[in-house]
Amino acid sequence: MLKQIIMELYESSDPVRAKHSQGFFKTGPGEYGEGDVFLGLTMPQIRVIAKKYFKEITLSFVQELVKSKYHEFRMCALVMLVYKYEKDTDSRKEIYEFFLKNTAYINNWDLVDVTIPKTVGAYLVDNDRSILYKLVKSSSLWERRISVLATFAFIRLGDFKDSLKISEILLNDKHDLIHKAVGWMLREIGKRDEKILTGFLDQHYAEMPRTMLRYSIERLEEGKRKGYLKK
Repeated sequence: MLKQIIMELYESSDPVRAKHSQGFFKTGPGEYGEGDVFLGLTMPQIRVIAKKYFKEITLSFVQELVKSKYHEFRMCALVMLVYKYEKDTDSRKEIYEFFLKNTAYINNWDLVDVTIPKTVGAYLVDNDRSILYKLVKSSSLWERRISVLATFAFIRLGDFKDSLKISEILLNDKHDLIHKAVGWMLREIGKRDEKILTGFLDQHYAEMPRTMLRYSIERLEEGKRKGYLKK
């Protein structure tokens, strides 16, 4: 089955799209995705393959794919685990632990954003969340982003406390991808409860990186947006 999945991924590759992805995901020297290699598949193509095989996979099988140098192999492996997590309740803890053991391979923003809320975040809805406060202090950009995106699962349920705490911890983070992630989660909170968002902004707008602030206020009415930017 591994050979079949690999063959189907290769057959869907697109050199033109791959070249574009190399630039879009910042794979050059010194960039956040340095060294990542793309085949040029779209997410819909990856999802079709993942849905076809996820019921048959084991974690040891997925481990082979998730270690691949090819971005789309890693994405397909992780998306298969998302589908398996949703359908196989008995394997959820095992899948959650697999993600935490393999953060070194969840090493671009799309890999984090597509999979973490539906696995790590979903598991932590009803479990101890202290791991997020270890990840948020990691030297790894991707582990810090995982800590932020995991809270999306809580936000969707109207639970904002960990998102707000983690956002406070990351106010002084130096990386633009963290600024965007935090701003995104704050915006999601604001979509559900604008008073909580504006309360956070009133307390922290002066120290928030500009990108974080802009992302967080995108859904506010124009006068409020301009007010925070002028402040």
